[in-house]
Amino acid sequence: MASLPSAARTPGLATVQEVDPDAHSRHHRHRDGHHHHHSSASQGSHRHTSGHGHSSHTSHSSHGHSSSGSGSGSSRHHHRPPSSGRDTGGNSSSSGSRSRPSSSSRPPGDEVYVGKYKLLKTIGKGNFAKVKLARHMPTGQEVAIKIIDKTQLNPGSLQKLFREVRIMKYLDHPNIVKLFEVIETEKTLYLVMEYASGGEVFDYLVAHGRMKEKEARVKFRQIVSAVQYCHQKHVIHRDLKAENLLLDANMNIKIADFGFSNEFTPGSKLDTFCGSPPYAAPELFQGKKYDGPEVDVWSLGVILYTLVSGSLPFDGNNLKELRERVLRGKYRIPFYMSTDCENLLKKFLVLNPLKRASLEGIMKDRWMNMGFDEEELKPYIEPEADINNQARIQRMVQMGFTSKEIRESLAENRYDEVCATYMLLERELGDSNVSSSSTVRYIRCSTL
Repeated sequence: MASLPSAARTPGLATVQEVDPDAHSRHHRHRDGHHHHHSSASQGSHRHTSGHGHSSHTSHSSHGHSSSGSGSGSSRHHHRPPSSGRDTGGNSSSSGSRSRPSSSSRPPGDEVYVGKYKLLKTIGKGNFAKVKLARHMPTGQEVAIKIIDKTQLNPGSLQKLFREVRIMKYLDHPNIVKLFEVIETEKTLYLVMEYASGGEVFDYLVAHGRMKEKEARVKFRQIVSAVQYCHQKHVIHRDLKAENLLLDANMNIKIADFGFSNEFTPGSKLDTFCGSPPYAAPELFQGKKYDGPEVDVWSLGVILYTLVSGSLPFDGNNLKELRERVLRGKYRIPFYMSTDCENLLKKFLVLNPLKRASLEGIMKDRWMNMGFDEEELKPYIEPEADINNQARIQRMVQMGFTSKEIRESLAENRYDEVCATYMLLERELGDSNVSSSSTVRYIRCSTL
């Protein structure tokens, strides 16, 4: 069992990932490439469990292991973006946005703005982009802005980037990082996103150690709800891991980094191996084609194990060792893990993808619903799009927007300045019909 790793230490892992450093990004990471070693909390005896479902006692020693944070080789950041080397672009060409002379400006005092957003500090950096913490000046709300230098991307990387944006627009779930606005100039793409101030689950585990099962259950229910929602929308994430699970100010989960995500069609196979090897399903190591959802299901099993134990179930000093252990499907069960949790893990970490559980079935599991007797986990149903909130519209009119442009922007899902202001006002005004654990849920799918 491997203690939680830092991203940069495992040799060779990046070679098996989809070569997509430009779209594979991390959202507002606070740690600047520091190496963390988290000692396993599971000292003492372990039960040895395999992907075939049997258990036995073992006294194998734990191996140190580092996961790969990305295929790009850059330091690991939330929404790990490609670094643009500059924060500003040319004239705005944001689809449907109100005309403004420039997407960014440098007023007196050296303050930098992108549209209506004041850039505060860099919170993530990669090869061809960076992520800035920013404040939306009309509402005062903090956001994360991913700034991508398009001139550094080849056509394939650009295509994946726009696919990531298209998918983010399509998803509207309280436990998925929300996209607010897209600003595009000739050379730069700005993605204005929800800011999850609590950082990564990875860092939480490094700082606090493993979660007690009661706490892990709350987080894991949110994760399963969000991933099952993606699957019902025919989207797979393909890079689920502790580094891509963020926490908001209320400690609610926000799934981030859809750089490796894709749409799938039932009955059609995919064949791209991407994501982080310690979380990768065995069929990916074997180079087999896959339907889609089942590879996310395996990764969720690794995440559950990590939350409860503070460790990774499969480890190795190099990719070859890791591959062998994943294909063997054997992992140690810490002595403190409950039988119900162990039984749930056996539904996820099944070598045969055809026998791996569906998330609809997982939602009915005993461990998943313990303590939630009246709230059995069920598939998320999107609320009706709220595009006629009079309090917000009235406030926007006071800001200088016209009723006509507000109606048109919301009806056409433009992801422009108007849409973003409407969504961000939900937080400032604290709409009473939205629960504290929810994110903004008003604007639906559109194309970039």
